[in-house]
Amino acid sequence: MAQTEELFREDSTLRECAARLLRIDERGLLLDRTVFYPLGGGQAGDAGELLLADGRVIAIADTRKGKGEGAEGEILHLPAPGQEALLAGLQAVLAVTARLDWQRRHALMRFHSATHLLCALVPHPVDGCSITPSYARLDFHMTEALGKEELTAGLARLVAGAHTVSHSWISEAELDANPGLVRSMSVQPPRGMGRVRVLNIEGVDLQPCGGTHVGNTAEIGPVIVTKIEKKSASTRRVVLGFAQPCEA
Repeated sequence: MAQTEELFREDSTLRECAARLLRIDERGLLLDRTVFYPLGGGQAGDAGELLLADGRVIAIADTRKGKGEGAEGEILHLPAPGQEALLAGLQAVLAVTARLDWQRRHALMRFHSATHLLCALVPHPVDGCSITPSYARLDFHMTEALGKEELTAGLARLVAGAHTVSHSWISEAELDANPGLVRSMSVQPPRGMGRVRVLNIEGVDLQPCGGTHVGNTAEIGPVIVTKIEKKSASTRRVVLGFAQPCEA
């Protein structure tokens, strides 16, 4: 089994890396290492390109985790349509440069960190999450009403507070001893690796999370609550948007 070294887990700011193509088939392109985040935890997969040494470029439309027997730890880069001739001529163990669509990734990072600020403002379990480059939403398990203006003001305060965002690793046993760290009802921290990644927004939020994030809440920029919906008797959906485009 060929596992992919997940460079994004330790450094979300990496925009590209040198890698080797280990396999190419109908499932996608498997590299030995990558800066591309695969769809998971509510966060969309990365897009970008793979640059070949001869100047040719493979456009990557999405990134997913490998599925099926023997696929644990694999990250698959899914090529955009219309590149069949280029892909047919590739061979494994080929040197490439994996380069992110950084504007898209940075929007995902900003939104993902903003959802953690929202968690700090709404002290209820999360039972649904979606983080895209154009919006983010959280579904809270609650019955109380929420106010757009109050939440937008709270987000602005936490963004302006310039809180440091960092991560650490704890053992699965430590997580079991602190079940209150887990806020999500729909997405549980991955098990089986022996350790769990914990995101810490200093003085604001602390919970398991494997996604990509900014280094400081100020980097999120102006974010607003665009919609609040009552999805069921016990679910309130909060949708976030950017108040202005990001200059990445």
